[in-house]
Amino acid sequence: MKKVEIFLKNLLLRLLLLLSKKKKRRSVVTEFDNKSKLLFIRLNRIGDALVTTPLLKQIKEELKCNITVLAAKSNQFIFSNNPSVDNVLIFNKGIGGIFEVLRNIKEEKYDAVIDLHDDVSTTVTYIMALCSAENKFGLKKGNEIVYTKTIEKLDSEKYHVVDRILQLGKLFSLKPPSDDINIEYCPQKASIEKMRKALSKRFETKKLLIGVNISAGSYARFWGVDRFQKLLAFLANYDVNVIVICSPKDINLALQIVKNDSKKIIYSPSFDEFASVISSLDLLFTPDTSVIHLASAFRIPVFGLYVKFQTKDMIWSPYRSDFDYIITEKYNLDEITFEQTITKFKPFLEKNL
Repeated sequence: MKKVEIFLKNLLLRLLLLLSKKKKRRSVVTEFDNKSKLLFIRLNRIGDALVTTPLLKQIKEELKCNITVLAAKSNQFIFSNNPSVDNVLIFNKGIGGIFEVLRNIKEEKYDAVIDLHDDVSTTVTYIMALCSAENKFGLKKGNEIVYTKTIEKLDSEKYHVVDRILQLGKLFSLKPPSDDINIEYCPQKASIEKMRKALSKRFETKKLLIGVNISAGSYARFWGVDRFQKLLAFLANYDVNVIVICSPKDINLALQIVKNDSKKIIYSPSFDEFASVISSLDLLFTPDTSVIHLASAFRIPVFGLYVKFQTKDMIWSPYRSDFDYIITEKYNLDEITFEQTITKFKPFLEKNL
């Protein structure tokens, strides 16, 4: 049944693209200002949302316009906490959700609808092809017929994903982004205070704080209990505080790593509190890219373990943080040994200490 659904979905998409070719599309508005209403679309995961925040900030600062973001349930909180975003709409999956968005676009009469996706999203292509907006912006990536205006997509093998998305600023005649533009996330004060108290209870003496994140988007990127234990033993040779960070689903793995010493673990089901922990670190070790982007927002040095399986795209490295990394071209981290990692991690650690 799933294969049939995918086939019908792709067939409908091809029909929409063919119909779009017959329509003469052009942008109506060429200038935007503080009276403009813009709708940006970014679905999918947390990291996908974080890498769009530099563009949103630049547009807000230069145009002073009203910004609405259509987000997924899984990433909407990235935009809800963002000072550059005025409104957040949550996309409900399925055909009903698409028609709900189309109604909103018709009622709100946005001056432009902007696709923030770096690759082709079938769902967003439907929305762009069917919506009533006069201005539809996006990157050139194979479905440009549904937009009224596009910009060349930078080579994904050579350019960071943030720089690729910042290209969309040219459609608004923005100035070139400043050298200090960065990913943006602002934890709430209550979350920051709660996590500071939690960390202060775990460490009697204030020292540099190193975070070892063990959680990732999939179990394929879990580095293994034994290797994380060896990493903690290695860090014990330095005059630093070390905290193991994990998502709630990985608590049992974390307890194995710290040999049931729960004081060495910190976690929270709240992403905002999780981000507050990251903001408190002096250095981060992690296999997860969304955490890497958070560290970049706070300019925290990062050492990353990367899976680069069947892709030539540039890794999702921190945009503004000092970083080093190890890459495997396998689908998991099994072949990245502890010895191989420490050879690169030791000099990076000591440089940042």
